[in-house]
Amino acid sequence: MNKSTKVVEKKYLVPFILITSLFALWGFANDITNPMVAAFKTVMEISNAKASLIQFAFYGGYATMAIPAALFVQRFSYKKGILMGLVLYAIGALLFWPAAQYEAFGFFLVSLYILTFGLAFLETTANPYILSMGSVETSTRRLNLAQAFNPLGSLLGMFVASKVVLAALESDKQRNAAGELIFSSLDEATKIAIKTNDLMVIRNPYVILGLVVIIMIVVIAMSKMPKIGHAHRVHPMQSFKRLIKSKNYREGVVAQVFYVAAQIMCWTFIIQYAENLGIDKATAQMYNIVAMGIFLASRFISTFLMKYVNSRKLLMLFAMGATVTISGSILIEGMFGLYCLVATSAFMSLMFPTIYGIALEGISEDATLGAAGLVMAIVGGALMPPMQGAIIDLGRVGFLPAVNFSFVLPFICFIVIAVYGYRSYKSQIVK
Repeated sequence: MNKSTKVVEKKYLVPFILITSLFALWGFANDITNPMVAAFKTVMEISNAKASLIQFAFYGGYATMAIPAALFVQRFSYKKGILMGLVLYAIGALLFWPAAQYEAFGFFLVSLYILTFGLAFLETTANPYILSMGSVETSTRRLNLAQAFNPLGSLLGMFVASKVVLAALESDKQRNAAGELIFSSLDEATKIAIKTNDLMVIRNPYVILGLVVIIMIVVIAMSKMPKIGHAHRVHPMQSFKRLIKSKNYREGVVAQVFYVAAQIMCWTFIIQYAENLGIDKATAQMYNIVAMGIFLASRFISTFLMKYVNSRKLLMLFAMGATVTISGSILIEGMFGLYCLVATSAFMSLMFPTIYGIALEGISEDATLGAAGLVMAIVGGALMPPMQGAIIDLGRVGFLPAVNFSFVLPFICFIVIAVYGYRSYKSQIVK
């Protein structure tokens, strides 16, 4: 690797900054939503499994819209794909207003579903756009650099969730002397008043977010963006056939499914893990913020390390490290198990952009549809959290609290990612 090659060339600097800002924007949406599983569980008096439908709706939207987004971008341009994504993002966020008025859990799910139509457009467009802004040699490093700003939005989302939403929920403040929640035992009139208040609290950040997205629509629409990556159109079926034949790409999509599932499970159920130790929701969310801070620092560190260490080898080593820390979360009861869960974020930091970059190597003309497949892989975040929620609802599994045992699912995910890192590294050496 030529260490002197610029990660971002001067001519692409302004577009790179604008597109990178979108990574923070969808990071905010992701991580203000994760704690809402715990919030809706209490406010709507539903099980962990049903509350996890929040994640099913949120990440299911990616699976639904990724291919249509790719076809839209192929037909038009990266810029128009980004603008379409921002419009859908704003609509979904603003729908939280009527959802709160009707106090219907299903309405909130529909709002999130539409919101993630927009995120699917953004991720399908922004990731390959960043990869194409410069040399192929530095493409994975460039995407890691752009993705490093995603956790900044995530941190802000977590902070708003903790300090603005969870801390203001009246339903979570209804506790007895032992610290146990008693909201469900209150009289019906009191519960209705508290529910109305809390749904408004949940609504407000999303509505404000929708207005911010509208501002971004204006900024992007008025900006001159490079016309790259669309020299000629590729027939979708021809592109699909080539992608299916690529072992590196196929396995990359599988690895991405398991990575997104692991990430969402680790960050969604950290609150339930902490609550099992007697910690309230708002305080528990602070552990999520610490985890994201570690994730952010580690992403910058791993981007630097890629200058000297093969990205495939680094992916394998980080996945192996994640299996160690998540094992501690499973087997160790008490605060040290929680610390292990927090530490897992250090190893997750490079996984998404690195899997993404490795999977798309060598398929330049099929990058748009290839990107859609990798965005569809985000469906892992829709499928596995409800499974973990169902395990947590069991209370105990053998000698372990069910919440501890439930992290067997992320453990399996990290094993799959480690295998992908090893296989892709070995394949590269053979070549």
